[in-house]
Amino acid sequence: MSLDATLASAREDSAEFPYCLSNHAPMVSIALDRLGAAPPRIADWFEGYREANGLVAPPPPVAEITQADWEAALGQRARETDHRAFFSGETRRLGISGATRRYLPRLIPGVAGSALHPLMRLAYATLKDDAEEGGAALGYWAACYMPLPPVGKSAPDTDDPGEVLTRVSDIEGVRDYEPETDLLWHNIRAVAALPGFAPLVDRLAFGRDTPRRLAATALALFAATQDFAALHALTGLHWIRLVAPNLDDAEPLYRIFWQAIASLVPKIGFPTLPSAEALDALRARPAPEWPEIRAKAIASADEHDISLTYSAFAEQAVWGDPLYRVVAARRVGLIA
Repeated sequence: MSLDATLASAREDSAEFPYCLSNHAPMVSIALDRLGAAPPRIADWFEGYREANGLVAPPPPVAEITQADWEAALGQRARETDHRAFFSGETRRLGISGATRRYLPRLIPGVAGSALHPLMRLAYATLKDDAEEGGAALGYWAACYMPLPPVGKSAPDTDDPGEVLTRVSDIEGVRDYEPETDLLWHNIRAVAALPGFAPLVDRLAFGRDTPRRLAATALALFAATQDFAALHALTGLHWIRLVAPNLDDAEPLYRIFWQAIASLVPKIGFPTLPSAEALDALRARPAPEWPEIRAKAIASADEHDISLTYSAFAEQAVWGDPLYRVVAARRVGLIA
């Protein structure tokens, strides 16, 4: 079965499975391909993932969504099929680039929905330049849209992304909030609802070097913690980098994404970011080269092993930090 056939089969399933968990199958199938997996391995991984997680069909259609009313149905999971049909038409008409430029600015405030995974699906659809995947991704984003506090309400006071994360601990109530469940997006929603959280999104002064500094901070956070939520900071910035060229202004996406990551600081355990010396020591650790790491990820049944490995591989190619190779080797169990 080819990658295209696997993706077509994956689109027969909903973007989530009970209870409100993200279906990683389409995105990880593309990541496997980029890591060098052969089509039979990708198909086998997909079928194993589908069976292990009990993936479900999309909900039945409710009513047609049009350009005139698409915003009215934002955040309605029951309208996933309607959203997907609308956006698939738009990506076929405009291409992924055109549809992203047209619709994503309105969707960016809801990037945290389904714990950032609609962004992941759009990034991998963009990487493959697959219009059908792009339509499914934008439909997923619209159906799970979850807005965070708006930007532009206060002046920035730091150019350090790590400082934004550190200041989360000062928010009143942040140590005893209660999410609906332990899902990542429930934690994001609960922390973002705290009265003191709203100004956080504006504290970061954004400049030309901010994407690099965000990536370095996310890498340091994951290197220090190996935490599941921190993993999404590293991979999420890779996803933004893939999507950003199709936006006239990517700053709001970076800014609101980092707000979502800040909201996960309590779940990660209020970590202290490592010093420059500690990071240098981690970089110096012996680790296998990328071919061995990629092979281990390809053989893994864990979707996050594959996602992290491909994102780390791609990000090192851009930013040049060898720590990406170390954290990937640790994630797949090649080093302790």
